[in-house]
Amino acid sequence: MIQKTYFKTKDYCKVKFVLDAENAETAEVLGLNSDWENSIIMKKNKKDGTFSCDVSLPKNSEHQFKYRVNEILWMNEPEADSELPNVYGGTNSVITL
Repeated sequence: MIQKTYFKTKDYCKVKFVLDAENAETAEVLGLNSDWENSIIMKKNKKDGTFSCDVSLPKNSEHQFKYRVNEILWMNEPEADSELPNVYGGTNSVITL
């Protein structure tokens, strides 16, 4: 799930990423701001087992990203604004702000 919060007086949007990954130990977001090397670690919610993180991203921008679960499984966001093909023959999720 993706939740976008826009601020009238700010030039960025707060984006909350929520991932439901059963039996996962770790989850992270990669690709935002074209950074596929440095991940954003998602925190695990002990009550429902979901992972989440908040990220500030510039307004009027588009970002490709993927989730990485347990450091090996790459997943797309089903509620992303769109998907684009990647160089590995799969697709990346896209968020448009």
